[in-house]
Amino acid sequence: MYVDSHNTSRKTELSPEPTLYEPVSISKSTLGRWTELRQDVRLHKSAIGDYTYLMERVQLDYTTVGKFASVATDARLGPTNHPMERPTSHHVSYRSEMYDLGERDETVFEWRASQPIEIGHDVWIGHGATVLPGVTVGNGAVVAAGAVVTDDVSPYAVVGGVPATPIGERFPPELARRIEATEWWHWDHATLEERLSSLRDLEKFLERYAPPAAPNS
Repeated sequence: MYVDSHNTSRKTELSPEPTLYEPVSISKSTLGRWTELRQDVRLHKSAIGDYTYLMERVQLDYTTVGKFASVATDARLGPTNHPMERPTSHHVSYRSEMYDLGERDETVFEWRASQPIEIGHDVWIGHGATVLPGVTVGNGAVVAAGAVVTDDVSPYAVVGGVPATPIGERFPPELARRIEATEWWHWDHATLEERLSSLRDLEKFLERYAPPAAPNS
């Protein structure tokens, strides 16, 4: 007898309301429609766009993620920095109230918030990847598993390594430009349903919805 028990805990149908697999921790954050958060996800002062999903143990701090992003298990976006220029980088100097030593130092938290992360639409963040504060990842980009992203990533680039460097492109530049120009991620749900076959066929998608290729491209 064939038995397929894979993914039995994952819902096969989502809804416009966010789907949360407890436990999750969400603080001062916003979730788009048709979003999915797996177990042990943590969001702090962050936002995720429509149709984006976060797999187990993903952590976001001061991060905005666009629509249709896929974030794999154990990814960390916006790990909080410590003030290394002080005599100690430990909590004791800025979470002083925890140790009954006085008031907390809000300037450290303001400094952290001043280095937000921006993740574009249709981005794939691989397993165990880290995106450091202040980084922007362009639309359609791919961050390989285990990568540590310290610099901005261009749209549709594929980056990997520590620190992450370009290792490929999803599409040639002119083709990427045409796809990005459609802004398909802003189609409403009914339009997505109507045009689903084109999202499964690149040539059909380009023919129907993308601007023409530039001369001599």
